[in-house]
Amino acid sequence: MERKIICIVCPVGCEITVREKSDGEILVEGFRCPRGKEYALREITNPMRVLFTVLRVRGGELPTVSVKSSKPIPKKLIKEAVKKLSYMEVDAPIEVGDRLLENFMGTGADIIATRKVEKRLKDL
Repeated sequence: MERKIICIVCPVGCEITVREKSDGEILVEGFRCPRGKEYALREITNPMRVLFTVLRVRGGELPTVSVKSSKPIPKKLIKEAVKKLSYMEVDAPIEVGDRLLENFMGTGADIIATRKVEKRLKDL
């Protein structure tokens, strides 16, 4: 197997080639720094992504709040994570940086608010 990856660790954007030999050994070529090699190996063996989505808000001036994971989670869990979060609601008020869920799906990542949502004033 051979894959080409553009490294996103730094602005250089090295084109890295990753080859898996028949004995399972993984060869990495084309990186200009050790971080590029680490990135390519991780991207092949266990790709990780920061999750960005929205949660519904109960009693807020806005119907949803944008959120993100506090650290990358396995890419293979992204669809399941978005589906689970689509069923959840949080209560207003919400501040930027509020930890809305801890250790989401056992990943060690928290779900953090990236927008402020004020509590809705009662109708007059």
